[in-house]
Amino acid sequence: MPPWFDLLRTPMAAPETVRLRRLRVTWQLLCLLTALTVGFITPLRAAIGQAAPRLAAMLIACLLVQSRIYWAAKQRADSRADGSPEQPE
Repeated sequence: MPPWFDLLRTPMAAPETVRLRRLRVTWQLLCLLTALTVGFITPLRAAIGQAAPRLAAMLIACLLVQSRIYWAAKQRADSRADGSPEQPE
């Protein structure tokens, strides 16, 4: 199995709750979809026209929001695992 695939399956916070795992997988899928959409923007534009750039923009916006949510939750989980007090947001 390639090392990058192992990294995708490895929890990034200890302990990883079901909610945090769901957030991580959603974040990873949004990263993948955004990369594919931007990488294949020309064929997408040929297939769906002006909706392609809008789709890319929507995915980027969703990725930014999801990144903020995931990284905040991950930081809280890491802080709890370390035993340090939780930081206010």
